[in-house]
Amino acid sequence: MDPELVQLDQGSGGQAMHELIDGLFLRAFDNPLLRARNDSAVFEIAGGRLAMTTDSYVVDPLFFPGGNIGSLAVHGTVNDLAMCGAKPLYITAGFILEEGLLLGDLKKIVASMAGAAREAGVQVIAGDTKVVPRGKADKLFINTSGIGIVRDGLDIAGSRARPGDLVLINGTIGDHGMAVMCKREGLEFENEIQSDSAALSGLIDRMLCAFSGIHVLRDPTRGGVATTLNEIAEQSGVGIRLEEEALPVRGDVVGACEVLGLDPLYVANEGKVLAIVPPGGAQAVLSAMLSHPLGKSACIMGEVVSDDPGRVYLRTRIGGSRIVDMLRGEQLPRIC
Repeated sequence: MDPELVQLDQGSGGQAMHELIDGLFLRAFDNPLLRARNDSAVFEIAGGRLAMTTDSYVVDPLFFPGGNIGSLAVHGTVNDLAMCGAKPLYITAGFILEEGLLLGDLKKIVASMAGAAREAGVQVIAGDTKVVPRGKADKLFINTSGIGIVRDGLDIAGSRARPGDLVLINGTIGDHGMAVMCKREGLEFENEIQSDSAALSGLIDRMLCAFSGIHVLRDPTRGGVATTLNEIAEQSGVGIRLEEEALPVRGDVVGACEVLGLDPLYVANEGKVLAIVPPGGAQAVLSAMLSHPLGKSACIMGEVVSDDPGRVYLRTRIGGSRIVDMLRGEQLPRIC
């Protein structure tokens, strides 16, 4: 690997990407808001607090079971805002189009994006379009920014996990990554795996109404649950113990992962939220999750501990344990 060249691993969401961000971007743009390393930056203006986020989408293929790059771009942007407790309001959209892209596909993607925005209660209020020559891009890339309002009294951040907190998730893991990979690789199973891509702001609003003292919310996208929990463990200086018996994974996702040699803990999700909640509020949050259409399979799957700060480990079904490290390189390229 040539250290003078950008590598695919550096966009994976794992350790290589973190090293690039810390060594280059954070060093160049360093400020307190960026240093917090959350999915959105929360800042005060006259009369309240705003949250702002930005993201880019390069998923391949453009269409996959359960969604496409347009709906995914809206869902991902809305979710990043919701993870800090913000009510998403507005997004922008920049399109980089390759010469030769089918106009019919572009129309379907834009219509899907508009529908997703309406369902999420946000408006697309600005944008930009560029077209590059054939062969200079890969069909279509989308960049978004989003802004929302954070309600008073909320303090949700990756640095707030505390020993004794419980780790909750709203459903099965690995669905999005496996839906995209099966489509890309032409794998077929008895039941088609569907992406979980969805806007989570309504679910999270219900969770916060049930218990406003949630410590951490994070959507486990690139790098999956394992990498996201490692980020939280490092930010908070705590350990996190998962229970293998409690991990919610669909049988067909397990099968697809076995065929591809992957671990579901590292596979991307686009409609899941990890909530780290004090024990006194965990049952209320779990009940709120279960009462929402996007949380019908919610469960408690782990606990924050004081042992091994900065590490995540899994207690196996037979009573042993194994370290669950952060993803190092690129397991599933162009998954979002």
